[in-house]
Amino acid sequence: MSRLVAVRPVSYPLAAPFRISRGVKTAADVVMVEIAENGHIGRGESVPYARYGETVQGVEAQLAPAARLIAMGGDLAEALALLPAGAARNALDCAIWDLRSKTTGVPIAAATGLVVPPALVTAVTVSLDTPDAMAEAARKVAEAPLIKIKLSAEDPAARLAAVAAAAPDSALIVDPNEGWTFDILRGLEDQLSRLNIALVEQPLSAGEDAALEGYAPPFPICADESVHTAADLPALRKRYQAVNLKLDKSGGLTEALEMLRAAKDLGFTLMTGCMVASSLAIAPALHLAAECAFADLDGPWWLKDDHPGGLRVVGGRITPPAAGFWGDGVDAEGLWL
Repeated sequence: MSRLVAVRPVSYPLAAPFRISRGVKTAADVVMVEIAENGHIGRGESVPYARYGETVQGVEAQLAPAARLIAMGGDLAEALALLPAGAARNALDCAIWDLRSKTTGVPIAAATGLVVPPALVTAVTVSLDTPDAMAEAARKVAEAPLIKIKLSAEDPAARLAAVAAAAPDSALIVDPNEGWTFDILRGLEDQLSRLNIALVEQPLSAGEDAALEGYAPPFPICADESVHTAADLPALRKRYQAVNLKLDKSGGLTEALEMLRAAKDLGFTLMTGCMVASSLAIAPALHLAAECAFADLDGPWWLKDDHPGGLRVVGGRITPPAAGFWGDGVDAEGLWL
């Protein structure tokens, strides 16, 4: 069997800086995998994440042996098995899903039973800044039903109050990205209880979240950095009420589907999230979103330019990409930068 495999870095400039408690980014630096077979091309994209020791160059190096195996006609599942959960496996796994869909003509929605909604509420993010700047950003998206607020340990109460006042009709996801201590969380409990809080996401470091055991918060706390694969879920049941399913952590749609089933069985509230990336990285996650209570898939909204035919985020709602973009069993030309 003859295949061509391409692994290449892509950098998407952002329309505005994206700040969280760990730092700021001005571009989305990703890795794209393309697999060509018998006139069909499957594509996947992932975001190497420094929090987990990943770099673009490192992910490219990780993918090289798997790409060689696939190019020589090797088994696709065997190639995936060479990679641990993370960005490299995500890009390859999603490219394989797309290729299979195009070669068989079977949409991934039909293969999984997870239908992509025609319109879906997604959180839009207000990144970390001064309280005044965050309030101004929140006013610009105040029509969105769901807003995510990036916070740190520096005066979170003022920033939270500023955003809540600027977007009074929106539900809020509060995301410190591991930036708080348990004392900060407890200290904000009264303020958070008075607001329309959908979730508080990963307030404590993944290495220190045992402090959440026995804590009965008046709002659900969602694991993000603490959960990567289905094997992580049972240990988190006493600490969290919700979990965030991210393809870049799980290593692709295959593992994320296992996580979806396992998390449901364990009684977690489900959320699907993303890194800042293009529509190619987000399209696979739309299949999870229909089964989740919350979606945070606004990654492409931050880009200056996305792929033609990609998904759209308007007014806090996301619409699927054009036919042939990813995973719908259709080959299409002219949709890629």
